[in-house]
Amino acid sequence: MSDHYDFVVIGAGPAGQKAAYTAATAGRRVLLCERGELGGECVHRGTIPSKTMRETALSLAALRRSEIGKGCTELGPRTMVDSLMGRLGEVLAGYSGTIRDQALEVGIELQRGRARLRDPHRVEILTLDGSTREVSAEFIVIAVGSRPRTPPNVPVDHEHILDSDSLLDLIYLPESLTVVGAGVIASEFATVFQTLGVAVTMIDRYPQPLGFVDPDIGQRFRAAFEGAGGTFIGEAHIDSVAYDGIGGVVTHLQDGRTLRTHKMLVAQGRTASVRGLGAEEVGIGLTERGLIEVDEHYQTGVRGIYAIGDVIGPPALAASSMNQGRRAVRHALGVDPGPAPEDIPAGIYTIPELAFVGLTEAAARERHGDAIIVGRAEFGGLARARINGAEQGLLKLVTDAEGRRILGVHIVGEGAVELVHLGQMARVGGLGVDVFVDQIFNFPTFAEAYREAALDVIRQRRLGGQAAA
Repeated sequence: MSDHYDFVVIGAGPAGQKAAYTAATAGRRVLLCERGELGGECVHRGTIPSKTMRETALSLAALRRSEIGKGCTELGPRTMVDSLMGRLGEVLAGYSGTIRDQALEVGIELQRGRARLRDPHRVEILTLDGSTREVSAEFIVIAVGSRPRTPPNVPVDHEHILDSDSLLDLIYLPESLTVVGAGVIASEFATVFQTLGVAVTMIDRYPQPLGFVDPDIGQRFRAAFEGAGGTFIGEAHIDSVAYDGIGGVVTHLQDGRTLRTHKMLVAQGRTASVRGLGAEEVGIGLTERGLIEVDEHYQTGVRGIYAIGDVIGPPALAASSMNQGRRAVRHALGVDPGPAPEDIPAGIYTIPELAFVGLTEAAARERHGDAIIVGRAEFGGLARARINGAEQGLLKLVTDAEGRRILGVHIVGEGAVELVHLGQMARVGGLGVDVFVDQIFNFPTFAEAYREAALDVIRQRRLGGQAAA
């Protein structure tokens, strides 16, 4: 006998959770199916483990800067990687428990198992006990996430040449690491391992790491990475990669250069985890990169089936994925989701952190003309940054020509992924730049950077839009 639901959501990562929650709170009957742990494969195999390791790296770096930590915080090739993620099990268990409790509170039914599409309204689920369950739904939402993409010219063996999943299975910390790619995952791991004392070389075919961020922020990030001892090689094209059989990975570049490191991380994007889902069998189209094709409402080519999150490709961040889940369900329900928002923040957990919301400076000039005003606040002028040894940060406020309406916020530096929400709320609430000067901030805090950037905007406003000398 087939169980019928209004929505069957396949995948319980951030995108699937938000889709299921949106449908359930609208009074619909919802089944949320996950083959692994609640939170999704990426969260359990990537996001939380990597961020746990990152916090260890930051703590060790802070200790090294102090007198008490000198000489007693050095790591090396005999340092076990799992020792750097001591609280991982506790964190994951608590997170999964929270997701479960929240789902049950709003009436979402949970099902562990591997789902396969049978037709546009039927899903077959292979459960953990080996039995098969068939369910039907008016709408199906695919949120199965992604897996690392392996370039054809790089022989990933998961021992010496690794992807972002197998990197966390390392037993010992490597002495040196080549990172292929310079996107979010590549940059996050490169800076974490560098901070842990690994000699890191990052190579990419593009001229700058994180080329999609505001150039001022991206350049500041690169300067911090290289200033801490990392090497970035841009506009690099790989000729061949091979394990030398002794204890190292040899990379030959097309320009004749040769790199030798202990290990290699390949982080050149991800591809949709649709293997065994039956997507193509029911008529769902895939791109050349193996991602599911969707329209502006996240609906696939099959009416009634939506796809959201990493399975559809960039930006592939938790916040954007959750927004996609909300918008897809609202479209399915016939509720206007409103215009696509520019107020979804992005956070990149590199060292230092990067975060942004709204328009970049270039996008603002294209839309509003060159008369926009950009206010800057260097973290070096903040007492809190000096206390924390984090003076290299920068906060940019991009405003309209009158220097009043906030068009975008871009931050690089300690606490950036938290700080960006203050700018986000100001944008959402329609607050002008002056609010950051009129209100009082705790002292000393990184949030004072908003006041400094706002004062820079106001100075330029008084000078007719010209930056003060």
